[in-house]
Amino acid sequence: MVTMPTFQLNSQNYHSTEANQRYFSVSQFKQFNQCSAKAMAMLNEEYVRKESSALLVGSYTHAAFDTQEEFEKLIEENHSSIFNNRGNKYSDFQTADAMIQTIKDDPFAMFAMEGEKEQIYTAEIFGVPWKVKVDSVNHGRRTFTDLKTTQSLSKRTWSTKYEMYVSFVEAWDYVLQMAIYRKVLELNTGFAYNPYIVAVTKEDPPDKAVIHFDIERFQFEIDFVEAVMEKMISIKNGEIAPTRCEQCDYCRSTKKLSNSIEMGRLLD
Repeated sequence: MVTMPTFQLNSQNYHSTEANQRYFSVSQFKQFNQCSAKAMAMLNEEYVRKESSALLVGSYTHAAFDTQEEFEKLIEENHSSIFNNRGNKYSDFQTADAMIQTIKDDPFAMFAMEGEKEQIYTAEIFGVPWKVKVDSVNHGRRTFTDLKTTQSLSKRTWSTKYEMYVSFVEAWDYVLQMAIYRKVLELNTGFAYNPYIVAVTKEDPPDKAVIHFDIERFQFEIDFVEAVMEKMISIKNGEIAPTRCEQCDYCRSTKKLSNSIEMGRLLD
């Protein structure tokens, strides 16, 4: 059963299986929304997602704006993945260094990221506990900021959720993330904080932007989450069976054929 947790979250156990079993998070919500079979397999430790270089590059970029100690610790723990046998950084991390420097050289971007780093908050929303870990929170300005990397600021992607072409912000459900973070912060502080995204691209040279939001966007996201939460909670509680998407890495790795399909269904 999903119940209010009785243990204290910290940076060491935030991403643990136990924490994920006890709490919902934005990333877990997106996993359930994309493929509840994969989400449950991960929660039950029946499936472990392969660590990708993209995830490590993201962690590397974020750590660069945390303490120097945390940044050096990440490099030490992942030295063989960051450096080749000649002692040079792999190209993805050279690109990340350029992205990091692009942000550090921009006073406005650094201003937007001022605040307490990697802050953990919890709150009950829709009848279940949620956890969030915010990149930067500035209580004096009542703002919070998340650092995002992307291929391009102007790339358009078709979204079945919004039924139109959208920016990377909507395509990766960052508006939903900001809406949930804002709600959790409000429940913890009693104030509505304004969210920002500091975005930097993987282009050469990197592009960058500080992105704010029309607050009217958030109610749609909250309504969207609320509309599907009852089913997600039931799946997580083991009351109803999860559904396979038949497209993700988990579904591909566990797929069993039982019949042929007509050619036209390949594009369904």
